[in-house]
Amino acid sequence: MIRRIVAWLTRQGVADLVLNLHHLPASLTRIVGDGSDLNARVRYSWEHPVLLGSAGGPRRALPIIGADTFLIVNGDTLTDLDVGGLAAAHKSSGALVTLALVPNRQPHKYGGIITAADGRVTGFAARGAGAEGSWHFIGVQVARAGAFASVPDDQAVNSIGDAYTRLLEAQPGSIHGHVCDAAFQDIGTASDYWTTSFALLDGRPPDLAYGKRTRIAADAHVTQSILWDDVEIGADAVVEECIVTDGVHVPAGSVHRRSVLRRGAQGLLVTPR
Repeated sequence: MIRRIVAWLTRQGVADLVLNLHHLPASLTRIVGDGSDLNARVRYSWEHPVLLGSAGGPRRALPIIGADTFLIVNGDTLTDLDVGGLAAAHKSSGALVTLALVPNRQPHKYGGIITAADGRVTGFAARGAGAEGSWHFIGVQVARAGAFASVPDDQAVNSIGDAYTRLLEAQPGSIHGHVCDAAFQDIGTASDYWTTSFALLDGRPPDLAYGKRTRIAADAHVTQSILWDDVEIGADAVVEECIVTDGVHVPAGSVHRRSVLRRGAQGLLVTPR
């Protein structure tokens, strides 16, 4: 998915990228590298040993970014947003932060952004009844470095509901929303990742959801599942609507449904997805 995001950005002329690393950093660097095969220049900022959050991460990366104004894209978001339109809206507003927004059609799942008629963000609503009629932030924003000036380095701080709330209190009107009709797909949970992966297949053969060097026994039953690299499915095994991660050997005759299968120190680990 991260290569898809990088490719989407380069198609829109965003080619100088800083990717934020935390959990299993080598998995990301191995897939993206220096970005040259995607026509990008990729550098890395590593949150270690503490996960720094959606404001602490950009704060840590500021010296690497080296620019006053920059684009921030969440790594669990897929969208067809017009980045140029977002950048133009940010420039015209004079804000410190401009958030890409769409109607919040799932307020029970997502919190919301409250805006005034002129686009100024006036508050943030928690998911539930309070988020009805709000806007949904789709994980893409343009920000100025000054938006993170009060964020301490090496401390975990989130943006919405934390740093951005304090920013609005100190500088009303400093955050704007850019309402658009962009498509949005969330891959922030295992179930969302599974759903989005099959949506992206768009009628193509299901074996495109299989990784490299995958081996499936002839009498195994595998349906609607995502298999990563070096997966082996044993004889007579049943794997339905699962995510099977790198290097997993599914034992012969075992049955797994709607689960995430991964390797652990003591063998196969199975969790509901």
